[in-house]
This record gives sequence, structure tokens and C-alpha cells, in this order.
Amino acid sequence: MPGENLSREEARERAALLSVDGYDVSLDLRSAVGEAPGDGPRTFRSVTTIRFRCAEPGATSFADLVAPGVTAVSLNGRDLDPGEVFDGTRVLLEDLAAENELVVDAQCAYSRTGEGMHRFVDPEDGEVYLYTQYEPADSRRVFATFEQPDLKAPFRFEVRAPEGWTVWSNGAGERHDGVWRFAETKPISTYITCVVAGPYHYVTDSYSRTLADGSTLEIPLGAMCRKGLARHFDADDVFLVTKQGLDFFHDHFDYPYPFGKYDQAFVPEYNLGAMENPGLVTFREEYIFRGRVTQASYERRANVILHEMAHMWFGDLVTMVWWDDLWLKESFADFMGSFSMVEATRFTDGWITFANNRKAWAYRADQLPSTHPVTADIRDLEDAKLNFDGITYAKGASVLKQLVAYVGREAFLEGARRYFKRNAYGNTRLADLLSVLEETSGRDMKAWARSWLQTAGVNALTPQVLLGEDGRITELSVLQEAAESHPELRPHRVAVGLYRTEDDALVRYARAEADVHGPRTVIGELAGAEAPELVLVNDDDLTYCKVRFDETSLATLKARLGSLEDPLARALCWSALWNLTRDALLPARDFVDLVLRFAGRESDIGVLQMLHAWAESALTHYAAPEWRETGARLLARGALHELRQAEPGGQHQLTWARFLAAVAGEEPELGLLRALLEGTERIEGLEVDQELRWAFLLPLAAHGLADEPVLAAELARDDTASGKRHQVRCLAARPSSAVKDQAWAQVVESDALSNALVEATIGGFVQSSQRELLAPYAVRYFEAIDRVWAERSIQIGMDVVRGLFPMLQDSPKTLDSTDAWLSTHEDAPPALRRLVLEARDDLARGLRGQACDAGATAAR
Repeated sequence: MPGENLSREEARERAALLSVDGYDVSLDLRSAVGEAPGDGPRTFRSVTTIRFRCAEPGATSFADLVAPGVTAVSLNGRDLDPGEVFDGTRVLLEDLAAENELVVDAQCAYSRTGEGMHRFVDPEDGEVYLYTQYEPADSRRVFATFEQPDLKAPFRFEVRAPEGWTVWSNGAGERHDGVWRFAETKPISTYITCVVAGPYHYVTDSYSRTLADGSTLEIPLGAMCRKGLARHFDADDVFLVTKQGLDFFHDHFDYPYPFGKYDQAFVPEYNLGAMENPGLVTFREEYIFRGRVTQASYERRANVILHEMAHMWFGDLVTMVWWDDLWLKESFADFMGSFSMVEATRFTDGWITFANNRKAWAYRADQLPSTHPVTADIRDLEDAKLNFDGITYAKGASVLKQLVAYVGREAFLEGARRYFKRNAYGNTRLADLLSVLEETSGRDMKAWARSWLQTAGVNALTPQVLLGEDGRITELSVLQEAAESHPELRPHRVAVGLYRTEDDALVRYARAEADVHGPRTVIGELAGAEAPELVLVNDDDLTYCKVRFDETSLATLKARLGSLEDPLARALCWSALWNLTRDALLPARDFVDLVLRFAGRESDIGVLQMLHAWAESALTHYAAPEWRETGARLLARGALHELRQAEPGGQHQLTWARFLAAVAGEEPELGLLRALLEGTERIEGLEVDQELRWAFLLPLAAHGLADEPVLAAELARDDTASGKRHQVRCLAARPSSAVKDQAWAQVVESDALSNALVEATIGGFVQSSQRELLAPYAVRYFEAIDRVWAERSIQIGMDVVRGLFPMLQDSPKTLDSTDAWLSTHEDAPPALRRLVLEARDDLARGLRGQACDAGATAAR
């Protein structure tokens, strides 16, 4: 990664100097097929013409390009020596004129890491598929560019591709004389340009809309995937959600979709969930389901589709000046994804998933040492890469949900409408959005922004109930706390719900909505109410906070959580209990016990899946070591019991089957998984499809019950790209020191594996049942990460540093080793130090949880 960084100050200086009028990019991708070169990387020809102006004629600047070689460079008709002006990452531009034309003829490399022009060979049929992925700064791996979001310009692409291929880009395209030429785009940022090429399976549809002026907006729709996935591709459902989303955004934004066509490409080996390239959105192909999945998976896909669609306005039409204001697109898209999904699609319970799932990501991120304000301090591109995190996405979205409660729904939407119209095709900062919201709401948005957008950390809200002799509430107050490291006490718009038992169900009988300020706020409306069994602060999930409970409420939940009738209230309570566990205020075994007793009654399948993930994490990281074996046995037997009790063929049955595979470690559970694979035993209604087969094989491999021939035979059944990833994961999971050494070498010592296979190998390597086997790699990890970060792409570096941190060696010794590395590497790249600091914090939190859990044993 050396030399590839770009600082904020460099970007500011260049933006003050240059303005870009347009790009013409010509790519020759015919080299994607055929024999690889004998030496060096496989490359393609990229010829870029950039027309731009300079505010100070005679000045010096640079263009960005990451490429193995440059054939020719000309500036304003003058041929420049590539060896003198190109250093591998930048093209030096001296003596600029007022108006300039730069032409760069380069040999760019195909990628195996999901960055730039990614090349994938399908093992099923040998076909080659290409796609680009750029955010935040990888378009420079495909063409010469001014790689920063505020130097927007129109783009014209032309692409030469192998015979039989189709090529797509942001604009509509046609093929003439072997060349695909695409319509010029509107002014957009470099990172959202896109090319997809190959023999993709392509399905079309269309959307039409009568606009306010009586005209008709016609949007051609397309959706594509690899040919090998075509039989699984439910494009009709993708189009249904797409049309529902377009209706919603047209209804509420009063700004017609501005980018012509709307293609959606599901592509292989994708690092992200999706990317909002205007006119050509790219998604990870795992959103095409090869086997049976629950409604939660369809909801998640719908949310991502709508998230990316919201970006067409928040991010593509109006773009932040620099990555400090990344929230101006990601927070809004995350919020609008759930908002539109709940109001426009069949997934009307989406706010439950938001409260239980998305916010969990935010709460974790906001308590790490790397937490930052929603509007972050992004010094350079490496900072930007790491800030696509739970703060920017989920906390920012939660803050916007609070904002809607604060200013009102219509004021919020009217602010968005004015924001689009004033800043279309331009770049903005925080102040631009706040000014329109002040207009529409009449509120002081600067004070709100200082508290919510410009400070870090999460507050905890705890109810305090005083009862009179008549058993009624004399006073109910909400106490607000903040961590010492981030002491800001914020204004919260909250609902406080009171619950009691009626007909054997916990139901809400009183509710008050109020503004919470400072350390203590009295909720006067609830005085005189009957004594509650449960007080739920932040009922209806209006604000962003950690919910705490008074003693009576916590006792009620421990006894009767499953009888809490409202699914959103139940999800909020589960989330609060998990936060108590992570904060070492609730023993991990108590949380596991709650899951064992009440998860079987959970109606919301997304919440149930989250509970399974939390229970597994509680056992792996927060339970006292001496209780882990007992806890694992309890979870496995509980999962088996629920599996047998679940409705045959239902999604709860499938979810419990997957959880059983995740926690099985002994007989009879492992034996049942093997019997289900072999067909010697059946559970009524449970279809063991190919994806479930791989899920069952992973624990069998990890416990030495599925060897290499068994896994090879399974790959023969499923000789696909997905099957290969599963096999690689299972192979790396086997309990053998030789296997672990090989997996380590493949990931750390070699760059031969693609990004997807690196991820699969790491996933198999790290098995919670193999702590002793993995112990030697703790030392090797700290010896290797400097070199990995220096030599590999930032995406692979992140995968290795995060994925191989010795979290399972959860002892003070590992904490000391981490501190020793940090103290001796103070000059390491900030992004690398951040990753290690985050892992250290997770480890320390786990150790505190283990101490809490061990204390529970002593107390009992």
C-alpha cells in the first residue's frame, strides 16, 4: 500500500486548483480470456483523456493511476516521458495551462482482491466475468483519474470485449464494430463509475411514472448474474422491490430519478454488500439464494436494494466534498433503506430488524477506542476505508431516526427535497444540510448536530421508579449516563412504556413521550400510574441509546421475557440484555439461559437469528473458561430440542438446524448431522439442500469427522464457485497442525488466493473448539502483520489483521502481547494501529465478561 494514499490536504489543494470538464475512457478487455502472460500480472489497455481547467496557469499538480506500466502520456499535445512523470501511483503534471487535455495510455492489472477491475473465472464452466469496484479510491486502478469525490465530471466509456460478451456501464450502451460505446453520464464522482463485462445472464423489465408536470418517466430495468446462478435467480422479486422503491422515492423526494437506466448486477467475490454506481448497482451474488433461506434473508436483500437506491439521491446526485462527511450518504441510505422498506414493501417489520440488528453493530463500534463522531476526521484514504463502519452506517441512521422524531417527518422530507434541488450534481458539507433542516423545522440544528453528529459515544438510559403506599407511581425519572471517555449527555426524544401481565402476557398499559436532557429527567405524565412489572425506556426505539433496567424490570425479564407480547419491545429488551452481557453487567451464562428458555418463542425470524449469533458469541468470548464445555452442551441440546419441536418445513426449523450446526461439538448432535447428510435419518419437513449440507459439514470437519476425501466428494456434488468456497472453509477447519500451517501460509505468506478464498480460509482456520491448536499462531500474528499491511492490498490487509487476531487466546498474556506490539509500533500506519486497537478492546471486553461470569459461579 505505500504510495497509494492521498491526504485530505492534498485533495483540498487539488480541488482549489483544478476543475474537470470530462473524461473519455477506452478499455480493451480482450486480454481477460486466453492464456495468462508468462511473467507479471495479467493486464488490459486503458486509454484515458481528461479535459480540465487550472485556476493558476503554470502550476503543478498530479493525476492518480495505479498500474504496472504506462505506455504514453501527453499533456496539451506535448509527449511526456512516462518514466519521468509516472511513479506507479501518480502522474506528475507540470506547467499546466488554463485549459488542459491529458491523455494517458496505460497497462492496468486485473484484480483478484475485489478492488479495481476484478477478474473471476467460474470453475463450473470456465467462463470469465469482470466487474469494477472503486470505493473509496480504486478507479485509479482502471483509468487515470483525479481520485477524490469533489472533482465531479461527465464520463464517456468505450470498451472492447471478447466475442460473445455483453458490457454494461453507468449509461446506456450499444455495440458497433466490436466496440461498446456508452452514453455520457451526468457529472458524477470517480468512485461511482462502473464497468461490468462478461457472459452474464441478463433479465430486463421497465418502470414508468407520471410526473407532476404530466410527463412520463421511463426507466429501463435490468438484473444480471453469472450463468451458473441463473437457475436460482429470482429476478421478479428483485424487480418488485426495485419498483416499490422507485415509487416511494418519487413520492417523497420530488426529484425524478436522474440517471436513465437502472441495472443491478450480482457479481462474484464481492467485498461489500453492494455499491451504488448510478445506473449500474453492483451486489454480492450471495443475495441470490442457492438454497432455502428464511424471510430474514429476503428482507436483508430488499433493505440493501433500497439502501443503494437511496444513494441515487444521497451520494450520487449530491455528494460529500470529502470523506469526513461520508455520513451524508451512508447514514441517510441506511435510514432510508429501512424507512422505505417498511412503508413500501411486504417487510413491514423492518424497524424490528433495525433495532435489534443494525443498532447492535452501532453500539459495538461506538464503544471501541476507534469510535468517532458521525462526522469524522478523515485524514486520508486509509482512514476513509476503515470508516465504512457501524458509526457511519448504523449509528448515523439511528441518529436520523431520532432526527425525524425531533423535527417531524414532513420537515425532514421537505428538507431533503430542498437539499436535492439546491445541490444537484454538486458536493456538500454538513452545514448545507443543516441549513435546509433549520428552514423546514424551525429548530436550532447546530445545537442538535453538536450533540449527535460531532461527539462520539453512546449514552445509557435507566428508569428510576418511586412507588407510593397505594402501589402507584409517585415519580418516574430517566437517568442518563455517559462513559468517562465520551462524557456528552445528549437530548433524547424517548418513549417510556409501562408493562404488566394481562391474560398471561406482558402488555403495555401506559406510555409517555418526552425529551430527556441532562443526568436526570422526570417523566411527569406517568405519575399516578399503577406499579409496572417492566419499565422500557426507549420504547418504540425513537432514540439511539443503551437501555438499562431497574431491578424489578430485570427480574421480570429473567422470569417472563417470552411472554412480552409486542415484537419490537421484545427485540429492544433482547438488545438491552445483550449490551448488559457485553458490558459485564450480566453473566454470560445468564444470557445463554435466557436464550435457551425464551428464544423458542421468538416469532421474528431475524431476531431469532440474532439471538443465535449472540448466544454463540456469549459462549465463545464472555463465558468463564471452566463453564464453556457445559454451556456448549446446553446450547447444542437446546438447539436440538427446538429443532425437533419446530413446525415442519418452517423457517424456524431451518434456523434452528443452522444453529445446531454452529454449536454442535459432541454426540448425539454431531451424529445427527452426519446421519442427516447420509440420509440415514430424517427430520420431518427439513430439506437438507446443498447449502445446508455444507453448513453440516463444517462442524464435522472441525471435529475430525469429515476428512479431505469426504470434502472432495462434496465438491464433486457442488462443483461451483460457491461450493469451492465452502470446501476451502471446511478444509481449513480440520483439527490438524499441518492443516493450520498450510492455511496460514496460503493467507499470510502467499497472495495466490482471491479475496473470497482468503475470507473462506480465515473462516475455516479460526474455530472456537481449537484454542490449543491455534495457540502458536498468536506469536506469528504479531510478527507478520507489518509485512502483510505493507505488501498486500488494503482489503486483504484488513481481512488478515482482523480475521487472524488471536481472539481465542483470551488471556492476559495475549493482551500483553497486543500492548507490546502497539507500544513498539507507534509509527505504524494509523489504519493498521486502529485495527489492532479494536481487536485489543474486544479481547479486553471479553476478559471482563469472563470475570463477571466466573463471579456468578462464586456467588451461587
